[in-house]
Amino acid sequence: MFKADSVFSGFSVGDIEAAKQFYGEKLGLEVEDIPGMGMQLKLPGGGTVFVYHKPDHSPASFTILNFVVVNIDAAVDELVSEGVVFEQYDNEQMHQDEKGIARGREAGMGPDIAWFKDPAGNILSVLQN
Repeated sequence: MFKADSVFSGFSVGDIEAAKQFYGEKLGLEVEDIPGMGMQLKLPGGGTVFVYHKPDHSPASFTILNFVVVNIDAAVDELVSEGVVFEQYDNEQMHQDEKGIARGREAGMGPDIAWFKDPAGNILSVLQN
C-alpha cells in the first residue's frame, strides 16, 4: 500500500512578491521563503501550503483556501479595511448580501461564506460554520 511521509498542497501565482505581501500582511499568515522555489504559507492548525511562481499562471477557478473564522461579519469588515474586495456571484441558489456573504446557516444550507481573490486571481474564502 502507498504510504507518504508527509503531504502538502500547492498553487501558483504570477507574482511571488505580491503574493508574499498579500498572504503575509493582509491575511496575517506566516510566510517562509524557499529560495529559488517560492514560498511556504504556514496555516493555522499546523498545515502548510507551497506557493510557486508560474510565468503563464492561470488563476484557479475553484476555492483554493478556506479560512474558518468565529465571526464572518467581523472578518469581512477587517479584510475590506485592508483593501480586499469580495466577490459577488450571480447565482439564484447562493444569494449573497451586500457584504458578499452567502448566509447558508440561516437557510440551512451549510456555512456562511464569502469569497475573495488573491493578487493572482486565485479564489479564497472566509467561512463561519
